[in-house]
Amino acid sequence: MIHELATRAGTTSRALRHYDRIGLLAPSRVGENGYRYYGPESASRLDRILRLRRLGMGLPEIAEALAEEDGGQGGLRAHVAALEAERDRVEQRLREARLTLEAAGAGAEPGANVLLEGFNDRYRDEVVERWGEEAFRASNEWWHAKTLKEQVAWKEEAEDLVAAWVGAWRSGVSPSSETAQGLAARHVRWLAGIPGTPQAEGDRERSVEMVRCLGDSYVEDPRFVLMYQGPEGAAFVRDALHAHARTRM
Repeated sequence: MIHELATRAGTTSRALRHYDRIGLLAPSRVGENGYRYYGPESASRLDRILRLRRLGMGLPEIAEALAEEDGGQGGLRAHVAALEAERDRVEQRLREARLTLEAAGAGAEPGANVLLEGFNDRYRDEVVERWGEEAFRASNEWWHAKTLKEQVAWKEEAEDLVAAWVGAWRSGVSPSSETAQGLAARHVRWLAGIPGTPQAEGDRERSVEMVRCLGDSYVEDPRFVLMYQGPEGAAFVRDALHAHARTRM
């Protein structure tokens, strides 16, 4: 009977009557006296309904999930995926909040908030398109595992490398000079320290491709052109990296 099933399942008779009204859980039979009786199949269905409710699914979602031909797994998989995506967003906000507190405690300038980004967040689409989702995920997890102090040190190292490139270009040396090729080798070693890159994985063929692609992007992407002090500086870096990939990798 409805009261017995509700008690065993830890719910209420009112909830079961509501499930019946919306077509989610019908009784096995209704007696002449109007009592609702529930058999093993109804009890099993109620168990699934309540489990899905505990996962946070609404009744319309549950009805759709139970109607799936695969026994509700399709709808449940979609709900799990949505929960995982929400978990990732919450974890990202937690990382940002922790780093903000750490930065405030260290007396960091407001501009340090740029460190809250993954080092390649703004280039996500390009990274995924060229090197795959795993490459982006590995590098971002590596970045967010760093402390604020470690992130600052990494940013400073990257800025030193850019400054060295600009200095070499302004000095008038050629892209194939030992100075420029030394910087190219340093650039490749820098890439090898980033998980997810072909350099980090020891993949020579893809490493050559990546170095050439990066060189091209430094000229094609206005963000990099600005970083290298204009088109000529960016072209110098590109030509040096291309020469390095062609002759020394």
